[in-house]
Amino acid sequence: MSKILICDDEPGLRAVIKRYAQSEGFETAEAGNGYEAVEACKKEPFAAIIMDIMMPELDGYSAVREIRKTTDTPVIMLSARGEDYDQILAFELGVDDYVVKPFSSRALMLRIGAILRRTGKNASCDGHDIFVKEGFKADMTARKVYVDGGQVEMAPKVYELLSFLIQHRNSAIPREKLLSEVWGFGYYGDDRTLDTHMKLLRRALGPYAGLVTTIRGMGYRFEG
Repeated sequence: MSKILICDDEPGLRAVIKRYAQSEGFETAEAGNGYEAVEACKKEPFAAIIMDIMMPELDGYSAVREIRKTTDTPVIMLSARGEDYDQILAFELGVDDYVVKPFSSRALMLRIGAILRRTGKNASCDGHDIFVKEGFKADMTARKVYVDGGQVEMAPKVYELLSFLIQHRNSAIPREKLLSEVWGFGYYGDDRTLDTHMKLLRRALGPYAGLVTTIRGMGYRFEG
């Protein structure tokens, strides 16, 4: 599922855009100013960024300038100003579209979809459900996992464990649920089976083993 970063200092507007984006199948992250947006882009990749211009701490122009130093993620600029000068400056910075407020949230989603199709930045392109974080990539459709560009071989159960964790990322998952969902409802085997497979999974993830966090006395969480 593709993830969009919504950057605007108006919480109400962010909430509206978020609602429409999620209804279109996008995951979302939020930033209240340009500085937060720059920091968010350092931590994870986004399919697209919706960036307001006039914000505290760091304005949209400056934020895009910083973001463009490390990524070519598509950016749609939002502004209450429709003057040619503002639009020219935005496009010179490398934004992909410029939308003047007030605008239709539905139309904004259509613009995002068009940009993603044109640039091929959609993380679910070609019908594949793909999860990416830094140098780790999991193609859930093809059942292939890559670490720093190299494909990693996994035993079927190890992959199924990884797949379930990714599908429920950022959620604390009890050991019992992992056993019942991955090994089957009513599993009565030794629960050390889970520990063994978790060790194999972390070994396969290599430098990204930290994506799987142990929650003492409870279970595990995949940081996504």
